[in-house]
Amino acid sequence: MKRSNVLVCGAAVVLAGAAMLAARRSEGRAAQTAAADERRKEIDAFNTKFVEAHLKMDDAAILGMWAEDGVSLLPATTPMVGKTAITKFLTGVTAQLKGYRMEKMELEFQGIEVSGDWASEWALEHQVVRPPDDRPVFDGRGKMLLVLHREADGNWKVKREMWNQGMKP
Repeated sequence: MKRSNVLVCGAAVVLAGAAMLAARRSEGRAAQTAAADERRKEIDAFNTKFVEAHLKMDDAAILGMWAEDGVSLLPATTPMVGKTAITKFLTGVTAQLKGYRMEKMELEFQGIEVSGDWASEWALEHQVVRPPDDRPVFDGRGKMLLVLHREADGNWKVKREMWNQGMKP
């Protein structure tokens, strides 16, 4: 075989290999994008359940969204480490709010970032809570940061939560 034919055949093999490698990389990026899109949909579904549970003042649903080793950092409180501490705090607050009704619970989730089984997001929060008597309605605003983890069972759980006071727009 002539040397020029060998060079042409060699170049064809190299180009074919490069094309196959580029196609595999493209397929890999497409698969990563599809996985990221699926995770984002899971976070959106989590957020919907999170808002609904708070709107209903449903302690069991709220606590079911927490990881066992979760940490809550609320204003004017010591850090609550672990689901047991978070449960004690939440049930204590709920006991003080007998007859209260959550009229509004809005969370504008923003900055959602997902990396594998971890996600973070922040939100602007607005709550309106009506007491059972003539006391004034609570109309509060805040800012919230969540760090979520996708547990072994496939469910997203709150690992870290931080709320602080917000201002009326």
